[in-house]
Amino acid sequence: MRVQSLTLVAASAALLAPTTFPGAPPTPRPDPPVRVLLPGVPDRTGALRADRSGVRVGPVPQVPAGPSAPASRVGPDSRAADRPQRDGAEEPVRAADLLAGVRDCDPVSPGRYRSDAGAPADIPVCGTRDAVYWKADLDVDCDGRPGDRCNARTDPHFSPATAFTDSDGRPLDAERLPYVVVPGPSDTWDHREDGIGGGSLAALVHGDRVRYAVVGDVGPSDLIGEASYAAARALDIPADPQGGGAASDVTYIVFKGSEVEPIEDTAAAEKAGERLARRFVDGG
Repeated sequence: MRVQSLTLVAASAALLAPTTFPGAPPTPRPDPPVRVLLPGVPDRTGALRADRSGVRVGPVPQVPAGPSAPASRVGPDSRAADRPQRDGAEEPVRAADLLAGVRDCDPVSPGRYRSDAGAPADIPVCGTRDAVYWKADLDVDCDGRPGDRCNARTDPHFSPATAFTDSDGRPLDAERLPYVVVPGPSDTWDHREDGIGGGSLAALVHGDRVRYAVVGDVGPSDLIGEASYAAARALDIPADPQGGGAASDVTYIVFKGSEVEPIEDTAAAEKAGERLARRFVDGG
């Protein structure tokens, strides 16, 4: 579990010119960081984890986003399924095709992120007209509704809250719902300005696997590269919240303006994710 900081780390790096993803050197970060509270979030503190930046609180207050691509909304047309559902005889989008579409990076984040506390800040968020994307590690987020595998016994830093909730207003279920975690809004990047929010559709690529997920939680404002227990399992990545995850080579592609309703409908996310991924690799 990556826990959310109550501070927003200001990054003063200028907007980066297009570069090969993600090869540019890291951007220096200010020291010490400027502490700015999100509107509506109480000023609470807690025990720090050695490789994380603070205690997660949720939900994150919502504010109007900036201009983005037209919304692509998905309604409750089916129930959860274990495997992606394909329409017709068309071949599913391949990992190689998605990776070819994100080979180059036109940064949309003024600053860069760390994969873990103490790691270099060398991960940009890149973008096209229709999506934002980054390449990072995968830390396992077990937060949300307690279950057999995600609870305070299996994860000493477990939190029963997620930034976004299901259609009944309950925290999300990390064991069953593949979701990704986006960094908290900051001067490094504000996901809301690119039309990204709770329920936005994401394609995850690891090796030759492509799996679809939703944006389900918000993490520290200076770290990137985290997804739920269910997302890790779908990618065949060890899902243990303490010792699992992947050290590198996970690509996250989040489609601007998209939304699955209800957020917990995984079958709808898989169907719509495949459609948006096909449009992405076909160039619109």
